[in-house]
Amino acid sequence: MKEAKKRLLQLIKKKALFKGRIVLSSGKVSNYYIDGRLITLSPEGAYLIADLILDLIKKKKIDALGGPTLGADPIVGAVAALSYIRKSPINTFIVRKTPKQHARMRQIEGPRLKKNSRVILVDDVATTGSALVEAKEVLRREGIIAQEAIVLIDREEGARGRLAKHGLRLISLFKARDFGL
Repeated sequence: MKEAKKRLLQLIKKKALFKGRIVLSSGKVSNYYIDGRLITLSPEGAYLIADLILDLIKKKKIDALGGPTLGADPIVGAVAALSYIRKSPINTFIVRKTPKQHARMRQIEGPRLKKNSRVILVDDVATTGSALVEAKEVLRREGIIAQEAIVLIDREEGARGRLAKHGLRLISLFKARDFGL
């Protein structure tokens, strides 16, 4: 395992894994919670995640990387900054839940993506995959192609299968089993 991945696993276990009854955004009740934003919004976590994602996508021909707000926001910011530092800049975007109600009234924020652009979606934690499926649908309506999604953690509760039904291959940096869950 790459050193960055080992360190990220330690960081998640130490700072973002909480045990006890919790209701997830999907409505499911769980006996644990991984608060991805405690990692994605930390300097070390953001750097490690961006480093690992850039390694995963370095040979892929894509026009941009982005995902559903709020989980993707810090991830795409970190990836954009690190890709620029490494002199291989990648455009990023955020998909709002609903179109903005003023100004340009966009639902996809960031540099304008052209029809037939190829993108990869990102998010912090996937349980059912709903947010990623919704983001893919918004992009599809604009003629943008998303066939892969990268998440920090796959809770292994159905997201992989659901995304596959919608033409998205799920890549996860970690799975619930990596935490003994």
